[in-house]
Parts: sequence; structure tokens; C-alpha cells
Amino acid sequence: MQIAYVVTTLVTIAANTFSGFAAMTRLQPIMRVLGPSLANAGVPESWLVWPIGVLKVLGAIGLALGLLGVPVIGTAAATGLILYFVCALYTHVRVADYSRTFFLATVFFGLAVLTLALDPAVTR
Repeated sequence: MQIAYVVTTLVTIAANTFSGFAAMTRLQPIMRVLGPSLANAGVPESWLVWPIGVLKVLGAIGLALGLLGVPVIGTAAATGLILYFVCALYTHVRVADYSRTFFLATVFFGLAVLTLALDPAVTR
């Protein structure tokens, strides 16, 4: 397995796991930044658990399963995270919200794209 794929996937797993649990638990330092951004984008805070937090954590779990020997799940999880962040970025662009959360979503999107691009199941 490629070292770049493993490292990128582990970073993507860590980032989405933290972000997902921070959203689901409404971690206070995160909410100071995320709260106003949600309001600007017209996204209700009730979505922090489902779909926002749960989908990020499920994506991270799927990527971990991919590393542990179920490559089709890892590929599907990376694809799902890409679709999730395309929707998140669209939500921000739609209302011209270019706050810190927009740029953070761009980083998460890039990690998911890089994970899929380096995925041995895709590159074979």
C-alpha cells in the first residue's frame, strides 16, 4: 500500500472524525465559528447531528475500513465525502459566505479528493 495513500487517508479520517464529533456534541470553541456560519448559510443547528456530524463520522469509519482491507468501502466513503463537501461548498457559495468554515470545507474537500486519487483500488 502506498505510504502517501495511508498518510492522506489517516489525516482525512482524523479530520472528519474530530469535525463530526465536534458538530454532534456542539463543542463550544467550534460553535463560536460554526454558529454564525450556519446562520449565514441558512442551515439549522439541528442539522449538526444529522446529517452533518453523522455523515462525516460515517465517512471516516468507511475510510478506516478501506485501510483495514475492505477497499470498496474505502472508495465509497471517499466518494461520499467528496459529494458531501461539494454540497457544503455549494451551500456557502449560494449565499456568498466565504467565512473560515468555507475555507475549512475546501481543505476537507481537498483531503477527500486526494484520498480518492491515491486509492489503490482506483489507481490500479
